Amino acid sequence: MNIIKSIEENFFAIGRYWGSLNSSINHRQSTWSMSTGIPAADLNWVWNERPIMTKDAGKITQIKKYYEQLALPFWWWVYPRGQSPSLKKILEENVFHFVESIPCLAAALSTLPLEACTSAKIAVSLVKSKKDLNLWEKISFTGFEMEVAAKKQYRRFVVSFDITTESPQKLFLAYFAGKPVGTALSFFHNDTAGIYFVSTLPNCRRRGIGLAVTLAAMEYAKQAGFKYCVLQASESGLNIYKQAGFKEYCRADIYSLATI
Repeated sequence: MNIIKSIEENFFAIGRYWGSLNSSINHRQSTWSMSTGIPAADLNWVWNERPIMTKDAGKITQIKKYYEQLALPFWWWVYPRGQSPSLKKILEENVFHFVESIPCLAAALSTLPLEACTSAKIAVSLVKSKKDLNLWEKISFTGFEMEVAAKKQYRRFVVSFDITTESPQKLFLAYFAGKPVGTALSFFHNDTAGIYFVSTLPNCRRRGIGLAVTLAAMEYAKQAGFKYCVLQASESGLNIYKQAGFKEYCRADIYSLATI
C-alpha cells in the first residue's frame, strides 16, 4: 500500500466533502478549492493534485478572485504529488508566501495495541444527536481558541454535518470527570480513516485528553474494518500522535497570500 498516496487522498476527499456541504467546491483541472465560510485560513483550502505550471497563472488568478469575493483567507496545500522545482517560484510570482511545512502521519491499525483512554476520569463517546453536535461545536470552537467574530460562521459549518450512520465522517466528544472537554473527527475514505479537529479546552490540557480522544477514534476505525489512520499534525500535537503509534511519512507545504 502507498501510505503517502492514502494520506493525500483522505485529505483531498474530506476537502471535497466539506465543500459539497455548502456547494463551495471548485475544480479547475487538477486544482481544487473549497471554503467553509469561516474567516480562518486553515479552514478554507486550495490544493493541487499534480504540479502547477507557468501556464496555470490564469487558474491561480481565478482562485485568488474567488476568495477575495468571499472576503475569506485561505491556505494553499501542496502535497508530494503536487510538488515541482518551479512551484514555489510560480506561487511567489502570484503573491503567495510559504507559511510552514506540516507533518503528515499514518498508523497501521492491525498492529496497534489500542487502549480505551489514559485515565479512568476520561470517557469518549460518539456524537449521535443534535445536542451532542451542539456540544461538539462549542468545545471545538473554544478548544481551537477561535475569534469570537467567527462563531456564527463556525456554527453554520458544523450544523451542516451529517451525523447519521451513513455519513463518511464520525464525531467524538471527550469527557473529563463527566464534563465535555475535547473533540475529534474521523473521515473515512477507501481503507483509511483520517483524524481531524482534535481539540481540548485550554484549561484542561496536559491531562491526556488529546491522546484519549485520538485513541478512541482509532479504535472506532479499527472496529469498522479500516486498515490505517492518517492525519496532519501541528508541531504542538506531534508528540501526542507519536504516542498513539503514528509515524511521519511526508510533509505538506502551506502557502498563503502575502499581505501587501
